[in-house]
Amino acid sequence: MNRRRNELNQNGFGDRSKRGPARWRTKRIRAASLFKLGLVLLVTGGLSRATTPEEKAWNILDSGVAEKNAIKRADAVEALGLLPRDARARTMAEKALGDDNPRVRAAAAIALGDMRSTRSIPKLTDTLSDKDPVVVLSAAHSLLLMHDHKAYDVYYAVLTGQRKAGRGLIAEQRAKLDDPKNLAVFGVETGLGFAPFGGIGVSAYKLITKNGSDSVRAAAAEVLAKDPDPESRTALIDAISDHSYLVRIAGLKAIADRGDTRLLKTIEPAMDDAKETVQYVAAAAVIRLADGTKGPQTTTDKPEKTTKP
Repeated sequence: MNRRRNELNQNGFGDRSKRGPARWRTKRIRAASLFKLGLVLLVTGGLSRATTPEEKAWNILDSGVAEKNAIKRADAVEALGLLPRDARARTMAEKALGDDNPRVRAAAAIALGDMRSTRSIPKLTDTLSDKDPVVVLSAAHSLLLMHDHKAYDVYYAVLTGQRKAGRGLIAEQRAKLDDPKNLAVFGVETGLGFAPFGGIGVSAYKLITKNGSDSVRAAAAEVLAKDPDPESRTALIDAISDHSYLVRIAGLKAIADRGDTRLLKTIEPAMDDAKETVQYVAAAAVIRLADGTKGPQTTTDKPEKTTKP
């Protein structure tokens, strides 16, 4: 009998109490392995579902605006301008208005303008008191995009050196505007083609390094063409006798754009300016205002005039 039991045990058919625990251990090991594998699949699958392209995008922007490098921070903040009517982007840009670095603050002001964030107008208005002129001009440009006339106060100050109502520019602001090197950096950082002097393009940037603040004042004069304030009208009249021919040209263009026929006699002497370039602009401005004195046309599109050569 004992020999038969031994044979059964050797063939794996012996006492269940001896072979049972081994089988259970194998099953437990297999079950634990499958459980762990399931957890891994569940976690990785969950992450792939949670990290959508949009969430990934926000993570990138969140990281960018928190960058230690100010240039990267500014780039990320300015990119927020591509997200109009987005509360999260607006909040991030508004927060960046308080950044320690003026480049980042300027980027924030530009971004809010690109968003056309009218809710941010009070914060942009506060930014007009920033000590850095690049930030101030960027905020003014954004306010102008949203048709807020407080922006004209800044452009008036750039042209005349005084804020309206006699308040002068901060000395530090004036010094930076007079420094060609600062202005060159300003042109590169903000892109003169769109901000803060939209429309003056690359040619103005090329002039900046040679003419210092004259180029910026000229650009400011052109912006004032749409300011209905009488003080801006007076500033433009003064501009046509400025020492800089760039400012004289800009003043004449702005007066022509305003269409104020009362200034026709005022600009006529500019046709005798020492600079032929100024003479050309003055002549065109005189013709335009003289045409305006003949009264409005009855149709929306004015017919072309036929003049004898």
